[in-house]
Amino acid sequence: MVLTDEPPLYRDLMRLKPDGLTPNAWAVKAGVSRNVWSDMRRHGNPSRRTLEKLLSVAGSSLAEFEALRVGEAPRPLDRAAGLVGDFRAADWRAAPLPPVPLFASALAGEWHGDDRSVEMMQVDFAAVRDQVVRPPSLAGDRDAYAVTIAGDAMWPRFRPGRRLLVSPATPIVVGDDVLVRLAGPPGGQVNVLIKELVRRTASFAELRQFNPDLAFRIDTSAVAAIHKVAGEAI
Repeated sequence: MVLTDEPPLYRDLMRLKPDGLTPNAWAVKAGVSRNVWSDMRRHGNPSRRTLEKLLSVAGSSLAEFEALRVGEAPRPLDRAAGLVGDFRAADWRAAPLPPVPLFASALAGEWHGDDRSVEMMQVDFAAVRDQVVRPPSLAGDRDAYAVTIAGDAMWPRFRPGRRLLVSPATPIVVGDDVLVRLAGPPGGQVNVLIKELVRRTASFAELRQFNPDLAFRIDTSAVAAIHKVAGEAI
């Protein structure tokens, strides 16, 4: 059996690869740069625009890809329709998922530690700026939320102005993109770091940003919580 370290999202995407094209040729035809394609194969967290380009060449869409990843929705029970109010009737549909709140966010200067300075954001968890569509993958996370990327420290992974979905309930593993809530006084406004998780121990978390590319450590005493960045909002 051949083992692979490729992320699940990349493996799912390969199920839609156009016949007659290698993965690299698919990326070239879609106009996806070599760096972005390589980063996606390693980390499995492409931008919405990158997915749209690839799926367009494959004759598919984001909605179809999402459905492929989560499976088909349950079908209503087979029966003769006609009883008003019967949830088993042929026209029954599942209730729509509630939207995800988008909290206000902005740049907040730099976080200084580990002899390095890295870009920091501030999120106001008391200020809901908008609502974004909740994907089926976050149906079970009632505390999921979204923030808008400020700054370019995670470029080319995340473009400034993109909206990121964040899931407190999803388990985190090394290689995930995460939102680190920094410890501070109680209140709605919280300083956060959006980075890649490189390593995590009982005493520290090692994080990485991409622009400029550097890794640094933050003591767990300075961290209030670490949440998984589930991807970009559609």
